[in-house]
Amino acid sequence: MLLAEHKRRKALISTLATLAHETAKARRLGFNTNYVVLNLGLFFLIAERDIQAVKVDALTHPDAWHRALCARIMLLTIHELQLDKVAGNQLREALDDAQVPEALRKEVAEALRMVRRSQERARKQFAYLRNSTIAHRDADALRQHADIAEIDSVAVTKIAAEFYEGARIFVDMLPKLLSYLGTMPALASQFVKQLEKKHNAPNGNAA
Repeated sequence: MLLAEHKRRKALISTLATLAHETAKARRLGFNTNYVVLNLGLFFLIAERDIQAVKVDALTHPDAWHRALCARIMLLTIHELQLDKVAGNQLREALDDAQVPEALRKEVAEALRMVRRSQERARKQFAYLRNSTIAHRDADALRQHADIAEIDSVAVTKIAAEFYEGARIFVDMLPKLLSYLGTMPALASQFVKQLEKKHNAPNGNAA
């Protein structure tokens, strides 16, 4: 398990650095659709890196309190991930601008559904623990102490694994999506849309 996680961490760190570089490049060059898509992938990888950093300790650390703390960090990360900030109207508009085919849109939608499903499960199953022990802290310290002692790290890790799966599906399909965004039809469509937005914006400036 530890060897597998070590390899996974190395791959994740490398992918995270590459994606951060490409996201910054897309923003600098003004490729808005590419930026929106890459930014979403980076958003997922940052959360995945946070979870990966504490996942093994949540299951194997000899100190029970440390295990519970790592589980609470995973819960908070998954619970507080606000996808609509990066995967709402902005993403839909970007995919529209590039005229992304329906098949690719379905792959994006399915990956996002899996991530949202893991969030819903975490919120339903662990909402009380999140509020009591990490996000707000119960004023009843005895209750808070008991809640921490009762955290099921294995159950939390299963939720994290489901989040991983959805995030990984999206990140794995990024090359295919970006390859399409680099085609002439997609670039031409984006260019036309940007001109339209600039023309329709107040004083002729892009919104």
